[in-house]
Amino acid sequence: MRRLTAAIAATAALLTLTGCTTTGTIPDSDRETTPPEINSHESGPASPIGFGVSVPAGAAQLGPLVRYRSERLIAAYKPELDALRAEEALEQAQEEGTDGTPTPTPTPTIDTRPEGDLFEDLDDAPRPDTFVSLMRIDGNPTLVVRRLLAQLSVLLPESDIVTDDLSAHCRATDRRVTGCTLDVTGTTPGGRDLHVRMTVDPGHVPTRTGNYASLGRPVMRLDLAYVGDARTGQENRTPEQLEDPPEVEETAEKTDWIWPRMDEDAPATEPVIDGYLPPSSAMVLLSGRRPPFATMTTLRASIATEVADTFTSERVEDGGVRRDVIADLNEVIITTWGTARDGRQVRTVHTLSARGNYLSLFLDPVS
Repeated sequence: MRRLTAAIAATAALLTLTGCTTTGTIPDSDRETTPPEINSHESGPASPIGFGVSVPAGAAQLGPLVRYRSERLIAAYKPELDALRAEEALEQAQEEGTDGTPTPTPTPTIDTRPEGDLFEDLDDAPRPDTFVSLMRIDGNPTLVVRRLLAQLSVLLPESDIVTDDLSAHCRATDRRVTGCTLDVTGTTPGGRDLHVRMTVDPGHVPTRTGNYASLGRPVMRLDLAYVGDARTGQENRTPEQLEDPPEVEETAEKTDWIWPRMDEDAPATEPVIDGYLPPSSAMVLLSGRRPPFATMTTLRASIATEVADTFTSERVEDGGVRRDVIADLNEVIITTWGTARDGRQVRTVHTLSARGNYLSLFLDPVS
């Protein structure tokens, strides 16, 4: 508990201070057009994502890696937590001579400082089992997508992930790529059962308009979720020992499709995700339409909390929002989620770290 309190205090103190083609990569000189305030929130190639997979060369991850505990993981450990708290409440009641009824936990407000980990009473709180990387493709999109597919083909060797034919995972109109989706479940060389979803959104092709904050580049999202037995997954935390992925530069791509060049990004006056326009106090770092997401940074934690609360309350029925808090080393991660009125899944992930305040908004189809 003392370590957890110290980590949160340190985080709070730091926060107060604080057109592509298929040929060749984009020259380094073109990167000078990236706003400096965006550059400072990027993670470059080889940044770890999870289970041995990393950001491929030619891509930049915007904001920190999004991490959270799945509903399955929370459900697996919640009975143990409830039993422990009931036992503690009974012991306290016996000492105080009361009836043993636990004191209700106050509802957090936007002015409340980050509370402790939801599972802090357990000797070993479960760690995140789901990872999401939100990336902008700055280099040759075909090569970047193939590099990531190559990594995933080694991670899930029995999933028949094709690395030399875009048509296996992407769609095109008149040879122009309109989007890519890979959605597979498989077993890693280390015996882990994972659900992997990769999407690539080049922008709105008919109007040649890129996603807001994409700098006219394709947007790539990768979700890695552990779907095996929740408790077994927590016990086996050794890194995956993956073979080197295939060198995609040494083989030809079969379709020879091209990536449409965007003339401009969507204007800042338009909604960023599902009709929602964040306040000007939140700087959007990247967004995508298929599937809808937006990731941003804010100067203060309270701003991110307000954005998350507004986004979820406008889509989820009262009482339908669930919440989890993770305190991990120098980060505090607050996750909320629920089912929207139209059946889609709403999720917000607020990461408070020494690097800054980050908030990601997701709206996904029912899995």
